[in-house]
Amino acid sequence: MKINYKRLIIYVLIPLILGALVGLLSGSSSGYKEMITPTFAPPGILFPIVWSILYILMGVSRYMIDEVGSIKIYNTQLVVNLLWSFVFFTLKLYLLAFIWILVLIVLVILMIRRFYFENKISAFIQTPYLLWLAFASILSYSVYLLN
Repeated sequence: MKINYKRLIIYVLIPLILGALVGLLSGSSSGYKEMITPTFAPPGILFPIVWSILYILMGVSRYMIDEVGSIKIYNTQLVVNLLWSFVFFTLKLYLLAFIWILVLIVLVILMIRRFYFENKISAFIQTPYLLWLAFASILSYSVYLLN
């Protein structure tokens, strides 16, 4: 398979740029510092690093799929992912944010399943994302309880 580097770069840049914009607009870094977090919460500096890696993996995975249905579930989960920051950091609706992330987890599972039938590697690349969301959901619920 010949790699179309221009297309690959575009697919990687889309979630990276959108994620960075949402981070800036939602006030996530300052909002995280202001809330009471559980003892297992990672330092705030870790989040942009992890999300950058995950967004790169999302873009690579998206590059590997072409089916319309797969693209729709990918786009849907990406929008739900990006909106979560506004629910959590801007609106400070922690219980809704917890429910929101559970919906996101379901969407990502459906996306991985869909990707698996088109390109198994594309599906496996999404595993760290799903694992991070599982951790983030526990963190989100803990923040809801503490705040």
